[in-house]
Amino acid sequence: MKLFENTKKGFFIARPNRFIIECMVEEKKVRAYLPNPGRLKELLLPGSTLYMVSQKSSCKYKYMCVATEKDGVPVLLHTHLNNRVARYLIEHDRIPGLEGAEVIRPEVTVGSSRFDFLLNHKGKEVLLEVKSCTLFSGKIAMFPDAPTIRGKRHLEELKMLSGGNRKCAVLFIVHSNAPEYFLPDYHTDLEFSKTLLSVSQDVMVKAVSVSWNKDISLRKTVKDLIVPWDIIRNEAHDSGSYIVMLKLNKSMDISVGSLGNVRFKKGYYLYVGSAKKNLSSRIARHQRRRKNLFWHIDYLRKYADHCASFPLRASSDLECEIAGALNEISQWNILKFGSSDCGCDSHLFGISDDPSHLPKFINLLLDFRINRLEYLLTACKCK
Repeated sequence: MKLFENTKKGFFIARPNRFIIECMVEEKKVRAYLPNPGRLKELLLPGSTLYMVSQKSSCKYKYMCVATEKDGVPVLLHTHLNNRVARYLIEHDRIPGLEGAEVIRPEVTVGSSRFDFLLNHKGKEVLLEVKSCTLFSGKIAMFPDAPTIRGKRHLEELKMLSGGNRKCAVLFIVHSNAPEYFLPDYHTDLEFSKTLLSVSQDVMVKAVSVSWNKDISLRKTVKDLIVPWDIIRNEAHDSGSYIVMLKLNKSMDISVGSLGNVRFKKGYYLYVGSAKKNLSSRIARHQRRRKNLFWHIDYLRKYADHCASFPLRASSDLECEIAGALNEISQWNILKFGSSDCGCDSHLFGISDDPSHLPKFINLLLDFRINRLEYLLTACKCK
């Protein structure tokens, strides 16, 4: 299966909005259409290799980005083509559990929702929803990489429609052959993750990995991924640690509670904290500028702009470990900030450039969100 006849190499520069990227193509800086609303932070880093195709002259942008590279292997980004891949896999009996299924029609409407496929499998009607997954690291893939209210609603409706002579299923297609396990990304979208867990007894949940050649043709290998439900039950809770990113537009002295007057350089600040419950509420509080000043971070937030927050949900306390990792990649820290109740030098770290564009910070997030799960999977011998 080959999706495009001709592609051109490009190199990523920036992403002005969800559907537009700036890139270099044939030594020219251009803007191109990106048919993918996901965050893609771990894929679209400055200098990343892109696969571009020319668009019709009537289109606003000359090029469309259809794939990028990770570890030298193409990763399909064009979400509109994911259903073509799914149909090919179904019709060639490559989806375990759906061998022999026949596509009756695509994009079928039932009730108030539209699902990707209506299948006939062993005399039963099957409603199938398909999701494209490009978030992976090591042996683990996760979905989604951005909150999806629509995805949660689809799961709930599939559960409601399942029963009698009708089966319902959701298929996650992971665009890399490296992963062996699939989990919902409870760091990014806890509600979707809880919903997937709650419907798993009534809805068939399948995850398979595929991979691509450099001409964007599908490789033959399709892998059935393990969904470790016990790990999901244990880890997908609103507790754990978090990183809040703030930006201070100019250097200044700020009075910080018991720390007194503190000099803050202009730049980005990464604050790490934790919450044994109501993690989302804790993060939301840090995002607000107007509030009673209680924690050290409250005093800085009064003057700094909120850029982003990164939950790192886990059943174990990782706060000080995360602080140690941030200390390794930062340029400076504020001594004793946020660390009065532990042995760390600081829980606030400074860096000149936007960390969300830096591979070392993205890799840190992947380590604590995804790679640490490999140890848990090995320890529980999930199958």
